[in-house]
Amino acid sequence: QEAFLKAYRALPRFRGDSAFYTWLYRIAINTAKNHLVAARRRPLDYDLDPQDPDQYDMQGRLSDGDTPEHLVLSEEIKDTVNRAIHHLPEDLRTAIILREVEGMSYEEIAQTMECPVGTVRSRIFRAREAIDKKLRPLLD
Repeated sequence: QEAFLKAYRALPRFRGDSAFYTWLYRIAINTAKNHLVAARRRPLDYDLDPQDPDQYDMQGRLSDGDTPEHLVLSEEIKDTVNRAIHHLPEDLRTAIILREVEGMSYEEIAQTMECPVGTVRSRIFRAREAIDKKLRPLLD
């Protein structure tokens, strides 16, 4: 929901350099990363009074992202994406890494890879499709 709100607020800044899906996907990924970073910054130790049993109710202090199941799933997703990227053909792997990791524009990638922008778009699309195919069983 937070990602959709951010996308809605940023809609006037959507330039159309990429597909709307890609733009929205990037917002969702960045929102999730920001959430994980913020969760890691929270202090883990609390000043607990051993005489006060009400302070031991930790259920209200744990967020959904802190559950063991969520942590395992996050790790599985990360490993699956990394394996999927590793198994991509070199041209697709290079294009998707330059776009999603390095944050390069399609034009910059085209210059770097010495190919037309349309080819870059196609390679990134095919790379995302391959990654999605590997990731889908984990998310269903």
